[in-house]
Amino acid sequence: MSDSLGTYIHDHLAGATIAVETLKSMLDRQRGTPLAEFAAKLLVDVEADRETLKNLAEIIGAGPATLKEIASWLAERAGRFKLNQDSSHSLGTFEALELLEVGIYGKWAMWRALEVISRSDRRLAGVDFRQLVTRAEAQRAIVAERRLEVARNALASESA
Repeated sequence: MSDSLGTYIHDHLAGATIAVETLKSMLDRQRGTPLAEFAAKLLVDVEADRETLKNLAEIIGAGPATLKEIASWLAERAGRFKLNQDSSHSLGTFEALELLEVGIYGKWAMWRALEVISRSDRRLAGVDFRQLVTRAEAQRAIVAERRLEVARNALASESA
């Protein structure tokens, strides 16, 4: 087993945990709005990606990343405190979407790297990294679009 590959997958698994918790928080805070529907749909894909990462960790013999997942869960909870201080929810939502967009870009880069590695590492054979790359591209595009929509309210000058 490559310790580097296992560490890399565990790091992305921790990031996926932050994304899942961020989307759940957004879903709770925006219940009954189009943004909640958006978060619910994206959550399905992000949870599927997290499961893929868990399976990959098992396949390569890296085992579970329980400690990193707990640490990332705690980090998301701490970040949620700041987001909940925003009474209008606009800035907090904008920042959550920005965090998701950056994280999805990282996930896209990871899938690309693993796609390259899979050509020489038989343990990764059979994983459709091309489909995962395409899904990450689609996720990033819809999150970027939604983030820019929210930016109008979140960053608009109050004196304008």
